[in-house]
Amino acid sequence: MRRIPIAVSAALVAVPLVVAVFGPLIDLRVSPGLPYATEGVLGTDGLGRDVLQLLLSGGRTALGMAFGAVLIAYLVGGLIGLTAASTRHRWLDEALIRPLDVLLPLPSLLVISVVAVGWRASAFAITLAVAMVNVPTVARLVRAAALDAASGPVVEALRMQRESWFGIHLGYVGRAVLGPVAADIGTRITLAVFLVASVNFLGLGLSPTAPDWAVSVSRNREGLLLQPWAVLAPAFLLVSFTLGFNLLADRLVHRSRRLTEANR
Repeated sequence: MRRIPIAVSAALVAVPLVVAVFGPLIDLRVSPGLPYATEGVLGTDGLGRDVLQLLLSGGRTALGMAFGAVLIAYLVGGLIGLTAASTRHRWLDEALIRPLDVLLPLPSLLVISVVAVGWRASAFAITLAVAMVNVPTVARLVRAAALDAASGPVVEALRMQRESWFGIHLGYVGRAVLGPVAADIGTRITLAVFLVASVNFLGLGLSPTAPDWAVSVSRNREGLLLQPWAVLAPAFLLVSFTLGFNLLADRLVHRSRRLTEANR
């Protein structure tokens, strides 16, 4: 099957990303109107708020929480994985990885929902919960990718030259895991967007009046036949971002595989 051109994939990601980054800087100053009215470019939502203004201000949480969660997951899980791969003590490797194996079977959405209920309307709590459910898989991925490089002769030579731990593992070993990590980040950000949107859509996350895209879809679905743009517009931005990022991640995976095969 012919692949979708990369320009199309990039455009699918760029449109919601630009809206999320620059949208909050734009204030249309539209006064509230009647619920589900057709006034304005995209009409109003169930509370009479301008849908276009909600789209411009709702992407910061919808995508920002997902990016923040992946960043935290890699800061924590990546450090655990590198430490486990580089240690010469098997007990330390087991102590770092085995507790994470206990967390792997836990349903991600259930864990995040419990945290969201406990800390209602807290964007930081949801971001942290999404990050924590991703830490085990990130740690195992980084450990597996770094194991060969961390136990190779180059690392031994760098140790004999008294290079620092960070210099060795964030320098030489870090370059070795860059391909698999780059490919994984694409799919992990998509998963994080899905998890954040699911919690908000179920009404367990942010406040029901928040301009978040998933919250807008959830709150206005009853008026879909009256004013469809209140649901379709934010849903389109979420689907566009996840679809485009999946396509770009797929290309990264194929490129990583080709580089791996070429280096053998």
